[in-house]
Amino acid sequence: MRNIVLLFVMIFGFSLMSMAQSEEKKTANGPEITFEETVFDYGEIMLNGDGTHEFEFTNTGNEPLILSRPRSSCGCTVPTWPRQPILPGDKEKIKVTYNTNRAGAFNKTVTILSNAKNASSVVLRIKGKVVNTPSEALPSKAETSGAPINK
Repeated sequence: MRNIVLLFVMIFGFSLMSMAQSEEKKTANGPEITFEETVFDYGEIMLNGDGTHEFEFTNTGNEPLILSRPRSSCGCTVPTWPRQPILPGDKEKIKVTYNTNRAGAFNKTVTILSNAKNASSVVLRIKGKVVNTPSEALPSKAETSGAPINK
């Protein structure tokens, strides 16, 4: 009987310690990064058009957020990011520019590395289709039989 009571006391003690640790994790200090969006679809964009989009994010943590050098999936996608620490509650933007000098569909990524405790790595994605600029056609004169058109 004494062993059973001791066993229940130990189980109760371990469960209290595990709950205390989970509460500690919820209130742990550190920066957190929260993006408004992580995917942007350009749709159709003209050849040599503006391939720039800004991804807005907020430091929702309680310590400064520091971004490392973002990594793009290819040389045609160039990210620009804030190099100074982002204070808690501040909003910033990461500008991603896609080089639209070649026609065709694209699906590119930029990986953001940071000291955020909720997501130390975030993947931003841009996609769309670069189309050739339409050739401008001058209006042509409709051929008529010589008789005036009455309306």
